[in-house]
Amino acid sequence: MANGTLKVAETENPLAVLIDADNANPNIVDGLLSEIAKLGVASVKRIYGDWTIPNLNGWKLVLLEHSIQPIQQFRYTTGKNATDSAMIIDAMDLLYTGPFKGFCIVSSDSDFTRLASRLREAGKVVYGFGEMKTPKPFVAACDRFIYTEVFTPQHSGSDNEEVSSEAALSKQTSKELTCSPLSKPASS
Repeated sequence: MANGTLKVAETENPLAVLIDADNANPNIVDGLLSEIAKLGVASVKRIYGDWTIPNLNGWKLVLLEHSIQPIQQFRYTTGKNATDSAMIIDAMDLLYTGPFKGFCIVSSDSDFTRLASRLREAGKVVYGFGEMKTPKPFVAACDRFIYTEVFTPQHSGSDNEEVSSEAALSKQTSKELTCSPLSKPASS
């Protein structure tokens, strides 16, 4: 039944989660996936990198624990990032072939600014996740941008965690970007 299938997809809010391993920390994954679960269902979870280089070794256990599919992309030359291109191509393939309501782009790299804009032009919701150092154009290109510092162990379990996460979820204006979503609100 076509209508029944469509209704299930709307209820589940399927999301494609695409992680740039070169620009994300494996220590954030538990908090990241918990936050994504509040937004929808992570129907696809992929992470992109050159898995032959030692600086990505910290991801292995995390990938196994959370069933995140690693996508191998060799570096063709130094100074260029073929990983970003592979992630962008996959995102466009998923846009045209999958039933996704939105995309979660996990990176602090401004190279994904145009991808976020293009996905939004196609009517998809784009959730960005990255560090506070993420360039403003990428943050602005997303419907919502969540700073991954809220997922690090030093911030988990704090009394202010719910407020910090809520503040990080709100759409950031260029003026608000200069303020840290992690700062403690004034007590009333």
